[in-house]
Amino acid sequence: MRTVRHWTGREVRALRAARRMSIREFAAHLGVSDRMVSKWEAAGEQISPRPVNQAALDTSLRRSSPEVRERFAEFLSTPPLLDGAAEAESPIIRHPVDGKRMALVPGGPFREGLTSEPAWLPAFYIDIHPTTNAEYGRFVAATGHRPPAHWTDEGCPPERASHPVVLVSWHDAQAYAEWAGKSLPTGEQWEKAARGQFGDQFPWGDQPLPDRCNVWETGIGGTAPVGRYIRGASPYGVYDMCGNVWEWCATERVPGRYERRGGSFATPLSQCLPALSADGPAGLRADNTGFRCVMG
Repeated sequence: MRTVRHWTGREVRALRAARRMSIREFAAHLGVSDRMVSKWEAAGEQISPRPVNQAALDTSLRRSSPEVRERFAEFLSTPPLLDGAAEAESPIIRHPVDGKRMALVPGGPFREGLTSEPAWLPAFYIDIHPTTNAEYGRFVAATGHRPPAHWTDEGCPPERASHPVVLVSWHDAQAYAEWAGKSLPTGEQWEKAARGQFGDQFPWGDQPLPDRCNVWETGIGGTAPVGRYIRGASPYGVYDMCGNVWEWCATERVPGRYERRGGSFATPLSQCLPALSADGPAGLRADNTGFRCVMG
């Protein structure tokens, strides 16, 4: 049987995933708070539970079924950084063209879709935030590309500079990506960046918490500044992967129609699951749809 000599947040997350429990269920199972489990998992190998909690984790693993122990060993067999030389990669970079910060999503297996089927992707970087009006404005100024219809002759309204750009078609998003030397994410890339390796239902875990995102239940009724919902970050530190604006992807569902992911401020939380996707015609320009880019 696989044993753990010294538990860290990484092993905690692997055991929870192997037992297929939500953070709240796993916390109750161990007799600790769900906030403590979240803290362990967020810190990864940089944190170790106290001895009394190490003992509780030992007991949980020892009493697990053979299937759970097998899944636990499988999850732990995936290196935390992956892809050989990827250990030399920085988890956060700043892109040289558009200046956006990008987070590393390590290559390797992950759980995909509503049924959490195993899948695999190579490593890539993804924009930490959706493209903002200010960032899109620099692209417009550099290329002469058509600005969004709600902008004035002076450009984006200043009070909306840090909000995600909207009223952009798939073609507009693709043009920005090409200018920046990036690409739009595939649906699989977007989903892994939002859910992490273990296929949590939401970027922050399995609990439906509308206070961690800008969705219909939040009641804002429009876009919010990117990065406002710090507690809603994904396991890779990527923001606004649930709500705020739908995001265009590179995946073409049928000719001329492309995936959109993440839901928006007008979407109920239950329909913002990162495993779900919608689609739209490439020429659609909607006040609840924007984008972000990937590289690698």
